[in-house]
Amino acid sequence: MKSLIRTVMLTIALAAAAAYDASAQSSIVSLADPDGLTTVYIGATDGIAWYSIDHGESLSIPASRLGLKTNAFDWSKLELDGFQNDEIVVDYTMDRTKTGKVHHRASTGTATFKNPKGEKIHVEFVVSRNDVAFRYLLPKEGETGSVRVMEELTEFNFTDNHKGENVSTFLTPQSDAMIGWKRTKPSYEEYYEVGAPISEKSLYGHGFTFPCLFQVGKNGWVLISETGVDGRYCGARLSDARLTSTDDAETDTPEDDKLYYSYKIEYPMPEENNGNGTVEPGLGLPGATPWRTITLGESLKPIAETTIAWDLVDPRYETEHDYKYGKGTWSWIVWQDGSINYDDQVRYVDLAAAMNFQYVLVDNWWDTNIGREKIEELVAYARSKGVDVFLWYSSSGWWNDIEQGPINVMSDPISRKKEMRWMRSLGVKGIKVDFFGGDKQETMRHYEAILSDADDNGLMVIFHGCTLPRGWERLYPNYVGSEAVRASENLVFSQYECDQEAQAACLHPFIRNTVGSMEFGGCFMNERLDKTNSRGSIRRTTDVFQIATCVLFQNPIQNFALAPNNLEDAPEACLDFLREVPTTWDETRFIDGYPGNHAVLARRNGKTWYIAAINASDDIKTYNVWEMIDEMKGDAGWKVAKDSPIRIYEGGNSPSVRTVKADDLYRADIAVEKNDGTVIIFKTE
Repeated sequence: MKSLIRTVMLTIALAAAAAYDASAQSSIVSLADPDGLTTVYIGATDGIAWYSIDHGESLSIPASRLGLKTNAFDWSKLELDGFQNDEIVVDYTMDRTKTGKVHHRASTGTATFKNPKGEKIHVEFVVSRNDVAFRYLLPKEGETGSVRVMEELTEFNFTDNHKGENVSTFLTPQSDAMIGWKRTKPSYEEYYEVGAPISEKSLYGHGFTFPCLFQVGKNGWVLISETGVDGRYCGARLSDARLTSTDDAETDTPEDDKLYYSYKIEYPMPEENNGNGTVEPGLGLPGATPWRTITLGESLKPIAETTIAWDLVDPRYETEHDYKYGKGTWSWIVWQDGSINYDDQVRYVDLAAAMNFQYVLVDNWWDTNIGREKIEELVAYARSKGVDVFLWYSSSGWWNDIEQGPINVMSDPISRKKEMRWMRSLGVKGIKVDFFGGDKQETMRHYEAILSDADDNGLMVIFHGCTLPRGWERLYPNYVGSEAVRASENLVFSQYECDQEAQAACLHPFIRNTVGSMEFGGCFMNERLDKTNSRGSIRRTTDVFQIATCVLFQNPIQNFALAPNNLEDAPEACLDFLREVPTTWDETRFIDGYPGNHAVLARRNGKTWYIAAINASDDIKTYNVWEMIDEMKGDAGWKVAKDSPIRIYEGGNSPSVRTVKADDLYRADIAVEKNDGTVIIFKTE
């Protein structure tokens, strides 16, 4: 458990970092963000390359290892050989994430290391106020033009007290491969460990999927993830924690030892994707690994608002299409497989039209239960009602046991292109591709091939049963969301999931949804999650809780869990809200929350702000509207429009819509009970 080598390395590296003096230590360099809030130290001690991070007054990442091994070059033993730094400013726009316009100002630095043979590798760092990112740059020297990356030695270390109670974790474990429904896992759908102490063994023993959230002390937060993963690399995860103890030289008692928990970058398991594809990614030289990202804050605000997943990537291709985002109906989530017939799909098209939604999603088995000729009729009918169609497909051909059709289409390039041309001829606008299974480079190439072929035919793409998107909203112009979370179908399948819904919903705004669009497929208006609304799982959360998640959960295409009966039995106030609420945002602000306990975010579309709050705790949460607005706007300088009333949705399952004037905000208080929520809507001048 305790490694003598790691103990010596950490002791020396930490001592060196603590004694850092730029004029005296040639083996250590530093890089601070332009505002001086976050500083990264980079060095090499006794052949071990490392980095450490100081953020603010009290939050830090202790010295953590760097290094890479390939089949041609071994960069595990390194010495620092040079460092160059600069500042960058990047301005860009996005239309499918939490923020519309981004101003990314950061310091950049590239550290050059060399191994005992003199073979060089570069580590590029980007440091902004609350984000640190780095990646490995592999040069081409000599005749070697390609490599397999056998192991990445990157670590993320945490200092803990002797009892392991200083750090709390909010992590979801990586599952075994080839288990679960029709042997489709891993698919990023495991339960989170909520506020758990660091342990040395995850549930399955395979570490944890990104993103990974840690609370350090009472006020420190660290989010670790990666971005820029496309068909040129594999997806990664964090290993199980490994414990290292370094003895304090001034004491002899074990209680005074320093404890370090180390998480290491791990590549996919050999069994993933039914064993197809290599575990080790292949790189042409010169080449680069994806970015490892670390977001730090003394509150959850930087975590919820970070844009680091998109700041460092560029589009893989341009598009000639003008994609439209919006809301859709989806029969399968409540009415299940039996609804995949022509007549029921017509009812859901009519539901979409009545709700002023843009889309209807036709789920699995349509190829056999409806047939292609009738699908052509359905698409034509939907378009006559002002509704466009998404069609479901299985991703697979040979790596799981899925029977739901269409199968053997998206996995074959010739069949896929033919199918997409057919969809384009009908006017189909998008596809939902389901049941992947792993993070190998081969699988990432499959995601990318689907996206690229789809864009050639003007099709948007949603992924389900899939990996985490890693900067994909900016990489791919037709990408419109991924599941990669334990999503809404589980509420239908299990009463336990309904009982835990509020806790899970209070996790996603601070973990999964911080780094990528999340196609959750929720917002139930049925009290019972069944076609008859009289049996099946019982929803524990209120109607207002449900509509609040439409703001808290961000995805540019939102397929809601409405049913045709909701036009008659759901509160009209909720239906009006769902007709109005946008799915794209210009700005996101953290107001309050704690993972798994409660969540309050504000999002802006144009000049209209939506504040959404939900509560999973036994304690009633009381909010003052003016204080929330004051908290969210910070020093932005805008004002609430005095001529526009502020609407407040409250009241559980029979929501009342209260309106107040801007001058009366100080008197507007809201109490949110367990499993309940609230939504506040106002405009700015």
